[in-house]
Amino acid sequence: MLCGHWRTCRRPPEEPPVSTQIAAPLALPPSPASPDGGTKRPGLRALKKMGLTEDEDVLAMLRGSRLRKIRSRTWHQERLYRLQEDGLSVWFQRRIPRAPSQHIFFVQHIEAVREGHQSEGLRRFGGAFAPARCLTIAFKGRRKNLDLAAPTAEEAQRWVRGLAKLRARLDAMSQRERLDHWIHSYLHRADSNQDSKMSFKEIKSLLRMVNVDMNDMYAYHLFKECDHSNNERLEGTEIEEFLRRLLKRPELEEIFHRYSGEDRVLSAPELLEFLEDQGEDGATLTHAQQLIQAYELNETAKQHELMTLDGFMMYLLSPEGAALDMAHTCVFQDMSQPLTHYFISSSHNTYLTDSQIGGPSSTEAYVRAFAQGCRCVELDCWEGPGGEPVIYHGHTLTSKILFRDVVQAVRDHAFTNHCGLEQQAAMARHLRTILGDMLVTQALDPQSPEELPSPEQLKGRVLVKGKKLPAARNEDGRILSDREEEEEEEEEEETVEAAEQRRQAKQISPELSALAVYCCATRLRTLRPGPGPPHPCQVSSLSERKAKKLTREAGNSFVRHNARQLTRVYPLGLRMNSANYNPQEMWNSGCQLVALNFQTPGYEMDLNSGRFLVNGQCGYVLKPACLRQPDTTFDPECPGPSRTTLTVQVLTAQQLPKLNAEKPSSIVDPLVRVEIHGVSADCARKETDYVLNNGFNPHWGQTLQFQLRAPELVLVRFVVEDYDSTSPNDFVGQFTLPFNSLKQGYRHIHLLSKDGASLSPATLFVHISIQHSSGPD
Repeated sequence: MLCGHWRTCRRPPEEPPVSTQIAAPLALPPSPASPDGGTKRPGLRALKKMGLTEDEDVLAMLRGSRLRKIRSRTWHQERLYRLQEDGLSVWFQRRIPRAPSQHIFFVQHIEAVREGHQSEGLRRFGGAFAPARCLTIAFKGRRKNLDLAAPTAEEAQRWVRGLAKLRARLDAMSQRERLDHWIHSYLHRADSNQDSKMSFKEIKSLLRMVNVDMNDMYAYHLFKECDHSNNERLEGTEIEEFLRRLLKRPELEEIFHRYSGEDRVLSAPELLEFLEDQGEDGATLTHAQQLIQAYELNETAKQHELMTLDGFMMYLLSPEGAALDMAHTCVFQDMSQPLTHYFISSSHNTYLTDSQIGGPSSTEAYVRAFAQGCRCVELDCWEGPGGEPVIYHGHTLTSKILFRDVVQAVRDHAFTNHCGLEQQAAMARHLRTILGDMLVTQALDPQSPEELPSPEQLKGRVLVKGKKLPAARNEDGRILSDREEEEEEEEEEETVEAAEQRRQAKQISPELSALAVYCCATRLRTLRPGPGPPHPCQVSSLSERKAKKLTREAGNSFVRHNARQLTRVYPLGLRMNSANYNPQEMWNSGCQLVALNFQTPGYEMDLNSGRFLVNGQCGYVLKPACLRQPDTTFDPECPGPSRTTLTVQVLTAQQLPKLNAEKPSSIVDPLVRVEIHGVSADCARKETDYVLNNGFNPHWGQTLQFQLRAPELVLVRFVVEDYDSTSPNDFVGQFTLPFNSLKQGYRHIHLLSKDGASLSPATLFVHISIQHSSGPD
């Protein structure tokens, strides 16, 4: 089922200027991550810059609450939860003490906080607790929901309100503020005796915590340069000076001085010169003046329209200084073209949270898929008890959930069907009753009922994909169900018994058939247009194997077919662990609905996230013109000569995450790999050397170059790995974006985790150059 609900803009919030002076950590409170989670007093220092030191809800969270964690009808265990002094993480008690990192979760990893019984877990198991006392913390990635019940409704509300304030403040923080917050949280942990003074031993501990193995002699030299009291302890302004030296960015200073000249400040014309060299579109003196007003921190400099080094760093660390074009973060494409002209973010077996053999099914999987921008989800419907259809992966040990619950939980969905006529009618009734006017039940334009509508016309609406009556019948006279269309293609992968069970599905009910208005499931028998008018409302479902075969053997014909009709591609049934295929191969041929297992992280989902990162993350991306024209000559297997050169100079990285937080001596040896994903002739990967024992501020200064034949289809993936000479490298972070949304010049790349969560303040600093030769757009 296709969902036409898309957001109009996701522009990052404006970042107010903040002081870059690093506050001296005087009178820092003790850490809450002690074995009993105890603190001597609520820590307010780190929250001061967040403006929440006087907030009653946040103060209550700092004191902690005993909340009941709910996991089943009988498992309701009381646990202590307490906000840590950094304001960025929550410590929680466990029955069996584990490593410190296993006792916290981070505010930035929270996807949503829901009040009442608004999760599958609380709806099933929270009946003993009043909804007003309950809340659910839903996380990004694969981490399970945290279902909680507080002693009182007011205490539950304190956590709901407090987490909302912390998340809002975190979202509004500039990269520089995040860095300041981040370094002070480590400084606090390194102060082992909590005397607000740092011995050399504690400084060495701090360096290891932030992922740098500094030579003892150099570290002590730096320590002594800041020890103005000469007492082998740093305190107050001495700590401030040490941190300022530690956080220096020589490569940024060199760029700044290149444009600022001897006076060491940038005038608006000098900043304009930098912007023009960056290749900024529409760079004007007025724009340069606006940047000074937005990012300069020194009021005197701002009044004289000058930018200092601190303001320059603020600008380059802001969204405007990132590799992703800010203009592409909102809906900027034409949304009035037919659905066939768009790539549409699509999920396969959406109901699964793990493997397709024995994993659990959950309504929460739909919520997570939509949170990731998915617009087309799947419901695999089977006969259930009591006249109610259920959803699960048929003929496997996956758990079952009610069709009705899924529709109620997500309101936007797609489904496949193994139910008899009676329960199909129940499905149609639930769809009409629960979705109401959101459900498209008739052509939007009665004058052109066969023409596909646009995303703009379908905004806020839901389409059902399914079989339409009357329809062609198979050899035994039955009408094939939607799912059988896919399964018969893969009969050779099934046992005879399983195939026979699938063939026992009943015919499609009139009630359900009536809901397939624009997406009528049809077997793809030929790529040649038939006689008579086209049928854009027909949708074919292909396995990844068949789609690859069509691309290889009939590239241009397949592209033309996908310019006329929708095609859905799904993973082979042999992928028992719910692994994914490379979606890029399908996009190269113009397939719109490239369905992936959203519950399985990996480079495939990174590519999917990168493809739909732009256009407001609305889940619809306009295909390149060469994939939309009905008479296109484009063939992904023969894309023509190289016409674009991409040059990436990998300069430095900043504050890479520590992979083994429990082992102080474990420090990453980072390398950077740049990957090109596009037509097969463009696919390439090149990497830098590794830097030994430095995840804090490694430097490479290496240049990687790529030749592109079809740049309009290319995704660029930046990957950081921890080098290992004896085993596969460990993943550190990545960021993927469309080539056409990549900005030139000096840019920061803000890294993401394997699950797509922010790794702030971790960044790459690169210089990007793009050269085009003559050729078609």
